[in-house]
Amino acid sequence: MAPSFLKSLLVAAACATTATAQIDVDLTSSSSVKNAMATIAYNLLSYYKGNLSGNTPGILPGPPPNGDYYWWEGGAMWGTMVDYWYYTADTSYNPTTLYSLVFQAGPPGNSYEPANWTASLGNDDQGFWGMSAMLAAEVNFENPPDTDPQWLALAQAVFNTQAARWDTQYCNGGLRWQIPLTNNGYDYKNSIANGIFFNLGARLARYTGNDSYAQWAETAYNWTADVGYIDAAYNIYDGAHVEHNCTDINKAQFSYVAAAFIQGAGFMYNYTNGSALWEQRLTSLTNRTLEVFFPNGIAVELACELTASIQCTADMLSYKCYLHRWLAQVTQVAPFIKDTILPVLKTSAEAAVKNCNADGTCGFRWTTSSYDGDTGAGQEMNALGALMSVMITLEPLKAALTNTTGGTSVGNAAAGVGSSITTTNYGPITAGDRAGASILTIIIISGIVSMMVWMNTGEGEGFRLGLFGKGKGML
Repeated sequence: MAPSFLKSLLVAAACATTATAQIDVDLTSSSSVKNAMATIAYNLLSYYKGNLSGNTPGILPGPPPNGDYYWWEGGAMWGTMVDYWYYTADTSYNPTTLYSLVFQAGPPGNSYEPANWTASLGNDDQGFWGMSAMLAAEVNFENPPDTDPQWLALAQAVFNTQAARWDTQYCNGGLRWQIPLTNNGYDYKNSIANGIFFNLGARLARYTGNDSYAQWAETAYNWTADVGYIDAAYNIYDGAHVEHNCTDINKAQFSYVAAAFIQGAGFMYNYTNGSALWEQRLTSLTNRTLEVFFPNGIAVELACELTASIQCTADMLSYKCYLHRWLAQVTQVAPFIKDTILPVLKTSAEAAVKNCNADGTCGFRWTTSSYDGDTGAGQEMNALGALMSVMITLEPLKAALTNTTGGTSVGNAAAGVGSSITTTNYGPITAGDRAGASILTIIIISGIVSMMVWMNTGEGEGFRLGLFGKGKGML
């Protein structure tokens, strides 16, 4: 038998085996969906090593080159696991989830600015952890011990530190992508950082009844639209640079950005008792998002999920999770939109589970009708999020709570005030800045060389020099 023919037979056999080994799930049965979710959740948590001796609690392996995942994705995963408990009542992972969300809070400010990550921290990174804490408050996830920061206070601390960074010096407002001025992307104001800020403001307004949060949410949404990141057709673009007054808009679109704005708009609709303005915004954002990111009713990350190849980063490989989870939650706080959203999410979920093997190993591309072999923590979260969006139609589930409808989390309106890494806004780097930096670099290098000579004499034995690595690059 010719080797090439044998190889073709083996490939065909492998594909046939894969095709018959899809996860067994009936999307009309809540018990079946819960069983599938449990299988996938178990597989997702296999990527988590923070509970092993010598590793850091709360984070997935990374950041690169030490692993695939940046700090923010740990926060995203624990938010997913809070939702997992909400939809299934399975408490298996609650202790790990609670401990991780508290461990990474970053005392003493407890605003998700932990010292280990301040050198590479973005407003969107911090915001993801804040949204997970906010979700924990909204669904009455088990509260931390009284000696630890509480869910609502954590979300308020994130919001307050970000409000202090609102920058009117450039582009007439908005949050920068990165927080430390040394980070690649500090000169970039993007839609996800501002979308998360808007999202948190809307949800805090509804939970607490404090209108100041709603006013901030309105400001953040209006700024994003006024600067052109949300266009007249309700496309939402990635961002632009302050040195161009935010006019050089990068028109890449990402599904989780749209989902963050849709979720926030849903909460504003609910908070304003169904105002015509927020009904119109929510409807328009939803319709455009379904058109762009659900061609043929199946979620596709269009910026990187190309017909011929997948060019997504590890970050982007998890966006479908948030797209499904957040759109599903919107149907609870804005029921008028459910007939628009839920049928599409179900069609997408049907496609998602076809890319999951029986053991809960899930791939990325949902349009293939079979497992594509592209797996990781993000891909597992995607499938889990898709199944969550089906559960919302199968069982009566309480909408997000408030402090007057059963929410028990303790808040602190002043949380995070004065604890931010920086509230100083800096302009674009000039030629003079670069010249000064060059001189400073020469001085630093000279000092390091002198120090190394000193260390090699033996007089510096035991001395340790710690240098920060680069933060994450732009998407």
